[in-house]
Amino acid sequence: MTVTVDDDLWSAIGDPTRRRMLDLLLADGGGTATSLSERLPVTRQAVAKHLAVLDRVGLVQGTPAGRERRYLVDDDQLARAAAQLSTVGATWDARLRRIKRIAEAIQRRKEQ
Repeated sequence: MTVTVDDDLWSAIGDPTRRRMLDLLLADGGGTATSLSERLPVTRQAVAKHLAVLDRVGLVQGTPAGRERRYLVDDDQLARAAAQLSTVGATWDARLRRIKRIAEAIQRRKEQ
């Protein structure tokens, strides 16, 4: 199975604050910029900007909730990210196995 890696998606996930926000949203079943900012060492405005990035790549979806927006993690997009990570991991595992075989062959030649 070939999975195309989405650089925008991984750029969004690459930020540790956004990863923590995703963890909190998953654990709590959703949240607002205000509720997240109470649990993170950043301002509400910074949280709102991070949520906008996550929303732009489809990892979260916001719906109006009074004067704020309530955000939920998009399970399908998260599964897509996990599939991409699995594919990238498998590719690197194969590369590392090839490098190991080459290194072992070099070592055997040196020992002869």
